[in-house]
Amino acid sequence: MEKEKEQLEDEMIDKAFNALITDYLNSSHRKKTAIIEKAFHFARKAHAGVRRRSGEPYIMHPLAVARIVAKEIGLGSTSICSALLHDVVEDTEYTTEDIANIFGDKIASIVDGLTKISGGVFADEASKQAENFRKLLLTMSEDIRVVLIKMADRLHNMRTLSSMPLAKQHKIAGETQYIYAPLAHRLGLFAIKTELENLSFKYEHPETYHEIEEKLESTKEERTTVYKEFAKPIKEKLATLPFKIEISSRIKSIFSIWNKMQRKNVSFSEIYDLLAMRIVFDMGEEEMNIEEERALCWQIYSIITSLYKPHPDRTRDWISTPKANGYEALHVTVMDTHGNWIEVQIRSRRMDDIAEKGFAAHWKYKEGYTAAEQKESELDKWLKTIKELLENPDSNAMDFLDTFKLSLFASEIFIFTPKGDIKTMPIDSTVLDFAFFLHTDLGMHCIGAKVNHKLMPLNYKLQAGDQVEILTSQKQHPQPEWIDFVNTARAKKEIKNVFKLEYRAFSKKGEKELSAELKKYGMALTPETVERILSGLNIHDEENLYYKIGKGVVSVEDVKKILKLKKTQNKLVNYWKLNFFGFGKKNGEEQTKDGKLPIDKKKTMKVTDEAVGKVYKIAPCCNPIPGDDIIGFVDENGTIIVHKRDCPIAVKNKASFGDNIVSAEWATHKELSFPAVIEIKGFDKTGILMEILKVISEQYSVNIQKVDVETHEGIFEGTIRLYVHDTEDVNNLCMNILKIKEVEAVNRIYD
Repeated sequence: MEKEKEQLEDEMIDKAFNALITDYLNSSHRKKTAIIEKAFHFARKAHAGVRRRSGEPYIMHPLAVARIVAKEIGLGSTSICSALLHDVVEDTEYTTEDIANIFGDKIASIVDGLTKISGGVFADEASKQAENFRKLLLTMSEDIRVVLIKMADRLHNMRTLSSMPLAKQHKIAGETQYIYAPLAHRLGLFAIKTELENLSFKYEHPETYHEIEEKLESTKEERTTVYKEFAKPIKEKLATLPFKIEISSRIKSIFSIWNKMQRKNVSFSEIYDLLAMRIVFDMGEEEMNIEEERALCWQIYSIITSLYKPHPDRTRDWISTPKANGYEALHVTVMDTHGNWIEVQIRSRRMDDIAEKGFAAHWKYKEGYTAAEQKESELDKWLKTIKELLENPDSNAMDFLDTFKLSLFASEIFIFTPKGDIKTMPIDSTVLDFAFFLHTDLGMHCIGAKVNHKLMPLNYKLQAGDQVEILTSQKQHPQPEWIDFVNTARAKKEIKNVFKLEYRAFSKKGEKELSAELKKYGMALTPETVERILSGLNIHDEENLYYKIGKGVVSVEDVKKILKLKKTQNKLVNYWKLNFFGFGKKNGEEQTKDGKLPIDKKKTMKVTDEAVGKVYKIAPCCNPIPGDDIIGFVDENGTIIVHKRDCPIAVKNKASFGDNIVSAEWATHKELSFPAVIEIKGFDKTGILMEILKVISEQYSVNIQKVDVETHEGIFEGTIRLYVHDTEDVNNLCMNILKIKEVEAVNRIYD
């Protein structure tokens, strides 16, 4: 039996390797199969006898990563070899020197970079996280292939995440959602970014994921009919053009659908842009310059809009000015004959490769550009920004992480210089951000700007299409308060450098003052507490908070108001304090010496109505209620804080403090009450509020805490704060309020 098993596994390994070679031979790279085969046999021997948690031979993981690198990212033999060898130095007795001697310095250098960040972007403690994270960025700035292979490694780990314990799943999914998916987006790896988001969502919210998946499947036949009818005249028209054209349909990803449902407060049936068409044209072997490509995009656009009416506000020209991650395409949304809005994406083969494979394709095509076309891309500029950030090694660990996160902006705007040059800036950039973006000296002496020929202050937030002329004065010098309104990593770094010594001294002073004050109330500076304070004061980073307290700009009294600290605790607050059965004190079970109950992170915590306890608390930032997907975090005091899984603070904590995660689920139903907020909109009439309150109080016997309603020109909208038992209560309540004729929309919202 054992020999048969070994034989089957050997066949499986050989089959996977042959598939890798086939992928490589189908690419446009030089066919260096000998070195790939050498790397495979070396890795196979090094990992012999080792298995993954799933039970399969370990070598299957490097093979899978190498296939992603070759087929889905489009890298060559050096990267494929590095992918095959990426775990050898970390997991076996071989060293980087051994790799260099056998495979050369370049492959050894990439493997060394991958080994340094092998523990994931984040390690166990904040200081280690920042160091690991900095290593990731350093390797990215030195050789982008390190990060591209790391992305492939993460993608395969996400594809095989089901074999991991629940808490580990949440840690890895959270880390992926917080950094890897945005990083994939920033590097132009659209397909990988979409899959990482989907897989993270699948493990974070499995029930919701499968619910949307089933709805997509049940409406598939209807969509297919709509698409065929829509595509038929387009295909007939495009068939007359003298070049090859591929037309395909694209369905919005499950994560994107859910994200839009949350953002717009709408149901699945109200998502109208599920379907899109993609048109990719290919001139074959003929050389085509950039201008010819763009002209053909507009030619196809004119054919589409001659058949269907375009939406006046939904044309996106990403060919004249590509996105910051290199993405180029022409998008137009048109209405079909049945009143459905359908987006059409028009690309050349080159544009499509860059859209799907990102950075690797970007560089492949850049080699073929003319000297005029070979200008510095937005992606090149972004990498320069990262290098500049890394030149400041003294920054606070989490502050550095947050600053980098700012540079992973998903949305950007285009700004014009006085001469008409286009610059790409993150959304919410100010005049001062733009000054520092153009040149450090401009930022240092900036006194304002002429925006569209009108004088605007330093803190004016730029809008897409603004024409900006920076105004300077040699008498102007940086001010400490500038840090409060700049939003780009570069501007923050430059301003902090000027005030580094002063900033650090006041920051330490403020941290001590705040810590001492919180101790009086039995509290500590936990990540959750800091996040609540930052949110309440609208301050972006922790170090800036301490600086303001130390400087006296923010008082500890302001903080106490946000945290609602009082000398005597209000007894009413006990309604949401819970004890969790999975970790409760059982018969004969003793507490630990510090009075805390033992926590088993390998078990799933069950939230019950058993008793009021001091070890477990509901996070005030998202106020989860039974029915919400939840997760627990153990804070510095050993207290478990329960968040909604999609709470922004929880997402950040999953990435930053992954080893403090406790898997949790509700086991509580109709005994305790939890706070919830519903938002109602509709047409005003006499007595409408009484009708709504009647449904709430009589049909559901729900206690109302606060009603806040406004009317304007015949429209009313407002919020009602109430206490419910679970999400079923909220959903039923919303459905019944919606039955009132004048009510247009009812949704649960989060403070």
